[in-house]
Amino acid sequence: MDIQKEALLSLQYLPNIQYFSKFLLHKKVWVEQQEHYQKGSYRNRSHIAAANGVLRLSIPLIKGKHQQQNIREVQIAHHEPWPQQHWQSIRSAYGNAPFFEHYADYLQPFFFKKYDSLFELNMDLLQTFLRLVGLPNEISLNEEYFKDVPASLRDYRTQISPKDTPGDTDPFFKNVKYVQVFEEKHGFLPNLSILDALFCKGPETIILLEQSINRN
Repeated sequence: MDIQKEALLSLQYLPNIQYFSKFLLHKKVWVEQQEHYQKGSYRNRSHIAAANGVLRLSIPLIKGKHQQQNIREVQIAHHEPWPQQHWQSIRSAYGNAPFFEHYADYLQPFFFKKYDSLFELNMDLLQTFLRLVGLPNEISLNEEYFKDVPASLRDYRTQISPKDTPGDTDPFFKNVKYVQVFEEKHGFLPNLSILDALFCKGPETIILLEQSINRN
């Protein structure tokens, strides 16, 4: 199977395992900064494993025309203490996970610092996750919006979405099982936020990402 050398990704909130596998699969990764915000995507939401099953974490955005806004102009709403709520949900879900204490101090500050820009928050989190996982952390930002993507790029902007089953839209990804919190209660929950892998697998997260790449 021919794999392009470079990937084009949207910038997402607490991205999932599928998303981070692209940093191993491709020689270079571009992050989209010229698109318009798309409602119902992972750009402001993520999924973790919680006591009652899959829990969606969503960042509230300032109401208005963010659907038509450039992604760098989308502003976070602060009418409710969502960052602290998200961190509390994460702590409740993973507090007993094998590697929670190892990574918690690196991640907690993001939920107690006020970010107005969704793009800036997601970018800071992405760079931190790349460092914690041990992935190449050089990220390039596109200078123009590609409606017709060059042949040198593989476009994942719509392929990594909560609306799709990964195997249906992304032939380069496969779900790999690992021991999760609450697995005895809910069974294995695939393709959750990278938080799930980090807290459950720790330094072996990068091995999990490599195993998640479908090279056939």
